[in-house]
Amino acid sequence: MAYEFKLPDLGEGLTEGEVARWLVAEGDEIAEDQPLVEIQTDKTTVEIPSPAEGIVTKILVADGEVVPVGTVLVVIGGDGPVSAATVERAAPPAMAPAAAPGPAGRVQATPLVRRIAAELGVDLASLTATGPGGRVTEDDVRGAAGATKAPAAEGRREKLRGVRRQVAEHLTRAHHEIPAVTFVEECDCSHLELALLLPTVLRATALSLIEFPELNARLDGDEIVYLDRYDLGIAVQTEQGLVVPVVRGCDARSIDELRTEIDSLAERARAGTLERGDLQGSTFTVTSAGKLAGFLVTPLINSPEVGILGVHRVSQRAVVRDGEVVVRPVANISITFDHRVVDGARAAAFTLSVIGRLESGTI
Repeated sequence: MAYEFKLPDLGEGLTEGEVARWLVAEGDEIAEDQPLVEIQTDKTTVEIPSPAEGIVTKILVADGEVVPVGTVLVVIGGDGPVSAATVERAAPPAMAPAAAPGPAGRVQATPLVRRIAAELGVDLASLTATGPGGRVTEDDVRGAAGATKAPAAEGRREKLRGVRRQVAEHLTRAHHEIPAVTFVEECDCSHLELALLLPTVLRATALSLIEFPELNARLDGDEIVYLDRYDLGIAVQTEQGLVVPVVRGCDARSIDELRTEIDSLAERARAGTLERGDLQGSTFTVTSAGKLAGFLVTPLINSPEVGILGVHRVSQRAVVRDGEVVVRPVANISITFDHRVVDGARAAAFTLSVIGRLESGTI
């Protein structure tokens, strides 16, 4: 008897996943609970075990394809070739390309494709989707608009997939949907131990978020949700792309404890061994590029959060103290915030609160 294995609901409101890598091939014999496939979500990569034993009869979704929850991924067991009906069931009816516009199901398209459609005045619901899993592609939109896509550039081309695809879609959404504003001020780091800069900033940020609750919040429809925990994301660059693991309870932990946790998360991020829980539930994000930090950058908000604090390069600068020009280690500190939730004056006051704690050296 053939077993059709469908992409399961992985929780956290996820509606789709990318087949990152098959761990078996057609014709392989597989045992129940043996690793079957790796699925990339917008949170992390999950290894899914086989729900049944038998011969892998047919793999229906290739590496790199993005499909909605409920899609048949693979057939295990059974005799003979897979029927056309099984292949047709590989995509749920709600996700299949529609011959005409209608209200049954949300059109599947990336934020970039949606933006192009809006710019060209194309109704996505009127299109016949040709992409994987019933997705509307850029070619579908441009073809409907009569627009000519630019010729392919020379050089090696590589499909956007995995962590890099997730980063691209997430940041595109953040850039186009959030009215973001950035405020910047200098911070005198004379009283800081630079080796402990990031954990010190996390602690200072958490304490200041208690004073400014609108920055430790998220926008949910027409409601602002104020969070009573201080779980801060830290941006970590890996070979696969940018990930944001979460340091829990930053308001109640010592700087040494925060440093240990940061080092552990960063090491696991670069090794690709973070678990799903390590990447979920941040309330606010802090980003610092360390030695690669520039004089000033404007980080994009990690949606659905409403703010991100940037720590920029610490360098020796000439500053005025008590009427005299002296040299001090100074860094720019920035806050990029969602202006729908946070007023400029409050964002500035929050940043100055963080800086005041850092400059005092008594956190």
